[in-house]
Amino acid sequence: MTAPERFEELSRGLAEGVRTRDGLIGLVLLGSSSDEARHRRDEWSDHDFFALTAAGRGAQLRPDLSWLPDRDRVVLTAREGEIGFVAVYDDAHVFEFAYSDAEELAGAVAGEATILVDDAQGTTAGLVERARARASAADGLDAVNDAKLVLVKLLIGTGRVRRGEVLNGGMFIRQWAVGHLVSAVRGRFADSSTSLRDRIDPVRRFERDFPEWGGRIADAVAQPADDAACALFQVFRGLEDGWSEFPSRAADVVAKRLNW
Repeated sequence: MTAPERFEELSRGLAEGVRTRDGLIGLVLLGSSSDEARHRRDEWSDHDFFALTAAGRGAQLRPDLSWLPDRDRVVLTAREGEIGFVAVYDDAHVFEFAYSDAEELAGAVAGEATILVDDAQGTTAGLVERARARASAADGLDAVNDAKLVLVKLLIGTGRVRRGEVLNGGMFIRQWAVGHLVSAVRGRFADSSTSLRDRIDPVRRFERDFPEWGGRIADAVAQPADDAACALFQVFRGLEDGWSEFPSRAADVVAKRLNW
């Protein structure tokens, strides 16, 4: 568990590291790392952030992580893609961050955010403003389209499982189908989502807004892949009652093909 004092100490250490590292110009704490979402922090909260470099210097600076606070306590660092990084400390606290210039983050999305470091031109503030606007623009849920995609992912995933591709098929079922089912539920019952809803990832804190749906979905995916798909399908059909746009005919076709 990361104590609140330790969390704030690490935030201050990050800001100091960015300010003193040549070539770094900005730091943005995201999600529960930010001031506006600190109320959501618990023992499992990590640090999510953007660390911005001067324009064009991302590739040059990325090999160097010496600016991270308490560097001697870091037990693991790894890259996730070109600009994504993760670091784990000896108390199991996690940093997940993008380390790049503003141009490389041109497509970023952001919700809650606290800017700790910026340059005189306001490069970081501009990035955050655009990222928030992008998140708002992409926030609309299309329940009908997501419902259709639930069926597609279950059909493809179950077929692959029955072909013997259990790992790949399981991803379609437990990851893609679940993601679209969650989005369909949120879109179908939009008024039931609370301020806890993550505007970037609909699955985040879904159980808090929809505990009954969340429990049924969790129980379904806990089963072996083929059974999980069938159970998810039954959960999915719980959306049908009173919803004229539910893809009932397509659902019947999928059920017949898969002998459900």
